[in-house]
Amino acid sequence: MTYGYIRVSTGKQTVENQKFAIAEFCERQNLQVDAWIEETVSGAKRFDKRKLGALLGRVQSGDVIICTEITRLGRSLFMIFSIMAYALERGCAIWTIKEGWRLGDDLTSKVLAFAFGMAAEIERSLISERTRDALARKKAEGVHLGRPKGALGKNTKLSGKEEVIRVLLEHNNSYAAIARALEVDRSTLVRFCAARGIKRSVNCSGTAI
Repeated sequence: MTYGYIRVSTGKQTVENQKFAIAEFCERQNLQVDAWIEETVSGAKRFDKRKLGALLGRVQSGDVIICTEITRLGRSLFMIFSIMAYALERGCAIWTIKEGWRLGDDLTSKVLAFAFGMAAEIERSLISERTRDALARKKAEGVHLGRPKGALGKNTKLSGKEEVIRVLLEHNNSYAAIARALEVDRSTLVRFCAARGIKRSVNCSGTAI
């Protein structure tokens, strides 16, 4: 089976451009798309909670998933690697049009999978190291890192981590990276920051993903 996978982040975006690109690619390759998987969802959302997860659950050896570019699968290296590893375990290949990758059961795919995995591990380690260093400095400065007394708002998974989030934002971490480190969706983190008045420093040169 050949699957065309299409993902857009908002309802304002259209799937037509991606669908056209995949159809045109398959025509050049003398392939036929047996099924289309289309969804409107953030790439930061866990893939097992998306249509992509359901697709990966039913693919078989020899199947191919085609998407326009690797970022259609997910918004982080760790997530993309997880999807790749899951697909490869089931013998399903992933082809991307923009990068020209054909990720299957071959040496090149295994090298790429290793590189993605190593990059994801490095990303997590760097975030963890920056967090420890930044919090240690704040603590040395006498800053209380717990939840402020009398703080209003619902009790959420992020409650009590306001200062941690402020420190991470001050040190150029993106909202997406922080959300991954704290194991929440990016949208949840953004709403929490807005509710608590937590903002990125004016002189911060980083760009939130």
